[in-house]
Amino acid sequence: MTPIFISADNIISPVGDNTADNFNGLLRDVSGVNLHTGSPFSAQPFYASLFNPGHFSYQTGKQQYTRFENLLIASIVDALANSAVKAADTKTVLIISTTKGNISLLETETASAELNRRISLNTSARLLASHFGFVNTPIIVSNACISGILAILTGIRLIRSGQYDHAVIAGADVITRFVLSGFQSFQAVSAAPCKPFDAARDGINLGEGAATMIISSRKEYSYGAMVMGGATSNDANHISGPSRTGEELNMAIGRSLQEAGLLAAGVDFISAHGTATLYNDEMEAKAINLAGLQTVPVNSLKGYYGHTLGAAGLIESVIAVKSLKENTVIPTRGFSSMGVTQPVNVCTGVYKNELRNCLKTASGFGGCNAAMIFGKE
Repeated sequence: MTPIFISADNIISPVGDNTADNFNGLLRDVSGVNLHTGSPFSAQPFYASLFNPGHFSYQTGKQQYTRFENLLIASIVDALANSAVKAADTKTVLIISTTKGNISLLETETASAELNRRISLNTSARLLASHFGFVNTPIIVSNACISGILAILTGIRLIRSGQYDHAVIAGADVITRFVLSGFQSFQAVSAAPCKPFDAARDGINLGEGAATMIISSRKEYSYGAMVMGGATSNDANHISGPSRTGEELNMAIGRSLQEAGLLAAGVDFISAHGTATLYNDEMEAKAINLAGLQTVPVNSLKGYYGHTLGAAGLIESVIAVKSLKENTVIPTRGFSSMGVTQPVNVCTGVYKNELRNCLKTASGFGGCNAAMIFGKE
């Protein structure tokens, strides 16, 4: 099976503008989650990780890009600058991950055929491909909260098919009234900073950000880390509620371990989805136990970034890979007492150890699940 090497990455978030700044911020317990009052997004105060007003709202050349597109551009620019992979290479593909894209245009523009075209995710993908000079047709992955992980998995499969040698995978989402009100309608938004896996958890905080990961089949482009394996599954349980047993996420974990050639004992830490909702964290805890990983250190980054939707899987994967390289696991901000029925080893402080491999999990609306194994080269 073709090995997949990680060539470069980037994170842009309220915590920092590149991967190093973000990782160092997390080590200092810097969180982007703050209380927002008087926001155009909600009449009620809410906690979220948001960029300052006007951030990433600028014109690039002759083309007017949206905040969503400018965020992606900034992330991709930084990642490409740190990789030998070229956008114009005929063996390079661009993959964009998002859940909402330019949905905010519905709040500011008049309904028209042009708006329908502009709001299309395919339009954004074509604009970004043109901006960077990608010669191949870009691909959009939009599958709820597993979009970021699924985009990486899509890149892996395209490379292993022989169609491409490299994939530039970028994900982003920005928060709007539409997005926030949707989660509020589910009564899923916490009135306080979120508490993943905690007994007092009562919902999510939303967040905005972007991340890019460049992967390649060419070892000379590697920066010392690999994507070892990945898989997806579906609960077929409920449009918004996850599985009550965790069996389906466990299936994805098991297939990822098998593809990576690892047993459960080979996993050194888990970067969980950890949304801080009652049902997600319980389901993940059950899946972790079914996989025999209940003693493995686990963290959730939602207390730092909020839930960044289509960017979450990528942001958290980049931090997971950085953790491997630094032999350091970031703690779970907001956690103080166990709130799930199955035992999980939630990190409450910075954890340092020799790390070789990690498991990243994600789950989302529609019952979708994804798992991925990252490892040192």
